[in-house]
Amino acid sequence: MTEEYKATKLFVGSCVALIATAMTFAVLSAIMNPLKQQFLLTNEQVGYIGGAGLWGFPISILIFGPLCSVLGIRFLLRLAFLFFISGISLMILAKNFWMLFFGALTIAFANGLVEGACNPLVATLYPDRKTEKLNQFHVWFPGGIVIGGLLCYFLDKVGITDWRIKVGSILIPTFAYAMIMLAEKFPETERAQSGVSFGEMIKETLGRPLFILLFICMMMTASVELGPNRWIPAVLEAGGIPGMLVLVWTSLLMALLRQFAGPVVEKLSPTGMLLGSAVLSGIGLFALSYAQTYTTIFIADTIFAIGVCYFWPTMLGVASERVPKGGEFALALLGFAGNVGVGLLTIPLMGRVADYYGHEKFDADKTIAIVKQVEEVFPQLLQSSGSREREAMLTLLAEAKEIQTHYNEKKSLPPIKTAELFRRVILLAPENHEITKKAKDLLNPADLYGGRIGFRYVSGLCVILTIVFGAIYLRDLKMGGYKAEQLTA
Repeated sequence: MTEEYKATKLFVGSCVALIATAMTFAVLSAIMNPLKQQFLLTNEQVGYIGGAGLWGFPISILIFGPLCSVLGIRFLLRLAFLFFISGISLMILAKNFWMLFFGALTIAFANGLVEGACNPLVATLYPDRKTEKLNQFHVWFPGGIVIGGLLCYFLDKVGITDWRIKVGSILIPTFAYAMIMLAEKFPETERAQSGVSFGEMIKETLGRPLFILLFICMMMTASVELGPNRWIPAVLEAGGIPGMLVLVWTSLLMALLRQFAGPVVEKLSPTGMLLGSAVLSGIGLFALSYAQTYTTIFIADTIFAIGVCYFWPTMLGVASERVPKGGEFALALLGFAGNVGVGLLTIPLMGRVADYYGHEKFDADKTIAIVKQVEEVFPQLLQSSGSREREAMLTLLAEAKEIQTHYNEKKSLPPIKTAELFRRVILLAPENHEITKKAKDLLNPADLYGGRIGFRYVSGLCVILTIVFGAIYLRDLKMGGYKAEQLTA
């Protein structure tokens, strides 16, 4: 197979395609505030744009992943190329929220196609080294985040702040992977070469208790990895820590460790890797929820990165080796489980936890003083504002009145609305205005405290994962060690 198909070239092209996928995560995180300011978006609207990049992915991989053999791997990657071009163009040319939203959603479909096509491609190209090569392939997810994060950081540093340039940078790896691999010959998937029918693939995947267990665990492992990583920049920056640089360090360390997955697999076995990952990621994330200084944050984040680095690709590797007849359908379902778990459950729940506990940190007297100042300052700002800003300011004044009324009646501050008021003040008032500084002084400590509690909650998943992976690992030892099932052509 490696003689008939240019395995190394296809593998390299797959890695470059994954860089394009990963850069979208870094770029979307970096441009949220500029989008909010330019289009006067609410936090909810910004959340929809960022969320589209998550839940669009599982929709795409669930639809197209199982059809990998039917449509062909090259067809899926060509379709991904078209979606990348279309989504990036929509965002760059956007005039309103809906163009931004559908642009982000289209890019997410491209990301799902890349994952849905390249995972079975790598497993097919290297049937005897699946876990190792899937880890090395997935080097370029954190690697792409590093590239995208550093690019956005240095563009800001040299004064190039136009968010459209950052979005357009995703075109570089997109065209690169197209040039490397889209004219090449592609193999059929390993499942198809072995004569396993489409129906047998579905039956084998859904009928194996081990796969159902892996499906549930994938929701948890992805939540531990991607949930905190999505929140780390915002939470740490609320405490004056450069959160994006912390995320870049996490991603860089993960990329380096995945490159050396081979020796780790040989020493621990894939299930041993998962057990160690659960233990270390739980310790690191729990420690991060308490870390205060640069040193303790760096140490805790390093332990966390070592823990989560092998989760995603090793889960795919174990499914491919232990349920090989599940083929591309099994891999697509795991990708779906991971992204749905993170996008629809973990990230929103972490936000809810942060809102609930962060609200406890608001000083009532200082908050009401800001509310009264809003009612004094913003009627004056209204006179020199445009129509869109005027509408947002009128909403802010109405919210201030609601909070004042709630406090007068119940002697307490309303949850959610109080923090939202501060965010609107920071967004709409001049940056150097006194009320802006007061709002930040109250909001940032609350966001930092609530975010850390969110990390603590997610670390509890690692206890469950340690028990499950520990049981699987011990069972493997009892049965004579980890054994991969082989498919023959």
